[in-house]
Amino acid sequence: MKKWRRLSTVGILSLIALTACGEGEKNTAEKENTAQQSSETTGEQAQFPVTLTDALNKEVTLEKAPERIISLIPSNTEILFGLGLNEEIIGVSDNDNFPEEALTKEKVGGMEFNLEQLIALQPDLVVAHESGLYNFNEEGIAQLEAVGIPVFVVKDALTFEETYATIEQIGELTGKIPEAAEMIASIQKGIQDIEVKVADLEEKSVFVVVGTEPELYAVGQDTFIDEMLETLNVENAVPELGWPMYSAEQFVNSNPDAILVTYESDLDAIEKNGAYAEMDAVKNGNIKLVDGDTTSRQGPRIVEGIKSLGEAIYPEVFNE
Repeated sequence: MKKWRRLSTVGILSLIALTACGEGEKNTAEKENTAQQSSETTGEQAQFPVTLTDALNKEVTLEKAPERIISLIPSNTEILFGLGLNEEIIGVSDNDNFPEEALTKEKVGGMEFNLEQLIALQPDLVVAHESGLYNFNEEGIAQLEAVGIPVFVVKDALTFEETYATIEQIGELTGKIPEAAEMIASIQKGIQDIEVKVADLEEKSVFVVVGTEPELYAVGQDTFIDEMLETLNVENAVPELGWPMYSAEQFVNSNPDAILVTYESDLDAIEKNGAYAEMDAVKNGNIKLVDGDTTSRQGPRIVEGIKSLGEAIYPEVFNE
């Protein structure tokens, strides 16, 4: 694990004055009516100040909607863009590649973050992630907060429900509560559509590989991808929890109907390894590359991730 190193280890809506009293009263009434209708159709409206407890069990308070936001992990970035915060996002991690607009934002680090750079950008909200605390630890967070920069650490979601909670939290922090509700509803509708699509399909067993060097690592139970497999009515051939390491013998004995990999290099490593030649999936050519981004990022592209898995497992259904 990397340690914190010195300084690098790591809208407001404008109120328009109404010049004519009569016209102003009319406009105000119309706005109030529109706001009421919006509240009825999209739910709770944003209110500030807002105080939320993050993954480190610390309270983060924002007095107003943030205008300068830095995201330290792709999943958070995708949520922020999905909520319509393009203009407010001023910095993203080196690993951010979606949406296309993320490529135009200033990069603030990947394996390490430069504290001086983060401070110089003068954000009024930094959205970090529980899984990234090895390269942006509590000491670094404390240093940012000491100069008045609030840092909200998002929980490392392992389920869809926890992802929805993350989206809700980011929506509250940024004044985008209705947009967050719409995002969640869209994901849920997409998942329901997929469940209907696969309901009558013959169940298959699948082994998902997330690394082959120096050892083979698999996707086990109670993980984000595991819930995607459940949605597809697919049996996860890995009974262990988390991301267990597998020996060649264990891998061969699992003998799934299909093998999925998230890196192209792993595809080659499995296809060319003679020790795996007698596995049914290898003999039948059922080793497929899936999108590693959408299947691992806890954000608005959950449905795309499930479809990527579905296209590999049931091509006759998902590629029609």
